Amino acid sequence: MAAKILPVVKLATKVGIAGGAVYVAYDSGLLGGSDEGSVALSKAKAAIPPAVEEWTKYFGFELPAAPKIEFSPADAWNSGVRKSIHALSVAPTAVCDYTSQGFEYLKGLAK
Repeated sequence: MAAKILPVVKLATKVGIAGGAVYVAYDSGLLGGSDEGSVALSKAKAAIPPAVEEWTKYFGFELPAAPKIEFSPADAWNSGVRKSIHALSVAPTAVCDYTSQGFEYLKGLAK
């Protein structure tokens, strides 16, 4: 009986953890737009250092100082979208070029 219930309990645990992670990400604004992502990042920047300091005092070891990173999710998102759209716009030309190069290569092998 226990052998049949154990896989169900394992699956329910995994689904619960995954669902909880998605809920926390949605609730904190990580799945929203770039503005909500920027707000979530600023909240994380404000909350993480005190928590890390508390845990280092609790465990009794010292961590090196974290580097300061100026990062804007909106700029990163926009540059990624621009690069993707650019790649899609030049894809037909690139395919034609690669196809003609392939034919030339095969013609050279056939001679």
